[in-house]
Amino acid sequence: MSRFRLLPSITAVDAFLQSRSLPAGREVREQVDAFLVQARQTLALVQDPPWLSTQDVLEALANELVQAPTRAPDRVINATGVVVHTNLGRAPLSAELFRSVQNRLCAYSPLEFDLKSGERGERGERVQSLLRALSGAEAGTAVNNNAAAVFLMLRALASGKEVIVSRGELVEIGDSFRIPDILREAGVTLVEVGTTNRTRLSDYEQAITENTAALLKVHPSNYEMRGFTAEVMLPELANLAHQHNLTSLYDWGSGSFYHFSQGPLREHATAAQVLESGVDVIAFSGDKLLGGVQAGLVLGREVLVQKLRKHPLYRALRLDKGTLALLEETLSAYLDPAHVPERIPTVRMLEESKEEIRTRAEYTLARLKLSEDSRYTCELQETVSLAGGGALPELTLPSLALVLKHKEQSAQQLQARLREASVPVITRIQDEHVWLDFRTVLPGDLADLADALNSLCLQN
Repeated sequence: MSRFRLLPSITAVDAFLQSRSLPAGREVREQVDAFLVQARQTLALVQDPPWLSTQDVLEALANELVQAPTRAPDRVINATGVVVHTNLGRAPLSAELFRSVQNRLCAYSPLEFDLKSGERGERGERVQSLLRALSGAEAGTAVNNNAAAVFLMLRALASGKEVIVSRGELVEIGDSFRIPDILREAGVTLVEVGTTNRTRLSDYEQAITENTAALLKVHPSNYEMRGFTAEVMLPELANLAHQHNLTSLYDWGSGSFYHFSQGPLREHATAAQVLESGVDVIAFSGDKLLGGVQAGLVLGREVLVQKLRKHPLYRALRLDKGTLALLEETLSAYLDPAHVPERIPTVRMLEESKEEIRTRAEYTLARLKLSEDSRYTCELQETVSLAGGGALPELTLPSLALVLKHKEQSAQQLQARLREASVPVITRIQDEHVWLDFRTVLPGDLADLADALNSLCLQN
C-alpha cells in the first residue's frame, strides 16, 4: 500500500474537525492545507514516518491546530461611546478612502520619483503641499506618530540647549510616555517654571538664559485642571519667544483642519487658527480628531521644518508608502469642508446629533428577539459619549444607548460574552449594567450587533 494513502481526504478532515468541535474557518483551512503539504513531504522523504494510520495523521493535525496561535478578529464593534478609542485602533477609516489608494498599494508608484525630470523625487511632497494648503503654514511634514514628531522637533531644534516648560504641562499621556523623558532623550535640558496649577508669563521670562533654545507648550490632553489655576496662552508665549530670539513650540496632541459645527467641539481651534497665534512649530496626531492614519503632523516656519526634514533621525521616523497614501487621501478630503463628515467617520461621529443616533439605536432595538419570559431586558436610555484619544477629556456629547440587563448574570459576565461574539462587541459598564452607546456603532455594524445580541439572548 502506498504510504500516501495515510493522508486523509478533505471530507475526512472536515468530519474530524466537526467531531472534535474544532473551528473550520478560512484561517483553519489554510493551516490544514499547510499541514497536509508538510505531511506529504514527510511521507516522501522519511524512511519511517511518524504515523501508522490515517487516524494518527488526523490526531497530529488536531494537535497542530490546538497549539497554533489563533488569529485576532478582523474587526470589533465599538459600543463604548468613546469615539477615538486608543485601545480599539483610534480613528476608523472609510472604505471609500481605502479603495482610493488600492492601486498605489498594489502596484509600483512614483513614491520618490519625479515623472517630469525622470530623476529622484521627494517622498511625501503631495502631503507637504496639502498640509500647507489646509493650514496656511509656510511648511509641513509628517513622521510616524506625534511622539516621534515632538522628539524630532526637540532634537533638531534644541539639542544641547535648554527648553522652558510649565510645571503643569509636564504630563504623562499614557503607557508611561512622559514629556520630561522625551526632553531628556532628545538631549535637551528641561527648565521647569511655575507651579503645578499656576504659571505666569513672568515665570518664563525670568528663566530665559543664554543657553535657552525654545519655549515649549504642551496640551494637557488626558486631564483638565480646574479651580485656582493660571496658564500662559499660546500667543503670549510665542510673542515672548520672539522678543528673545527664541523658538516657540507647541505639542498640540490632537488637532484638526475641520471647524466643528455641533456642540462643545465648536470651540476647538483649527490648525490655521493655532498658527495665527504666532507659534513657530506645532505637532499633532493624524489618527485622533483628524480621523486618519497614525502619523505625527508638523506645521510651521519653513526654515525650522526643513531642519527637521534634514535631520538624520527623519529617515528613521518617516512614513511608509501605504501610510503616506492614506494620509494624502485623508488630507484631500478636508479640501472640501462641506463633505468632510461624509468621508471621515470620526468627524461624522463627533458631529452627529442625538436624533441621528436614535435612528440606529431604534433600528437595532426593533430587531432584538426577546421573548416574554426572557431573563434579559434591553431598553433605550439617554447617555453621554466622549471624544477620546486624549482630546478634550472633559468634553461630553449627548447620545443614546441600549442598556442590557440579566436577572441572574452580572454585567461583567454579559460583557465578556459579548466579546466572544463572531464580531466581538466592546461595551462599557455603568450602574452595574451593560451599556451599548450608539454614537460609536458604525452603520455597517448594525446587523452584526443585532446578531450578537440575539445570539446572546437565545442562550438565556
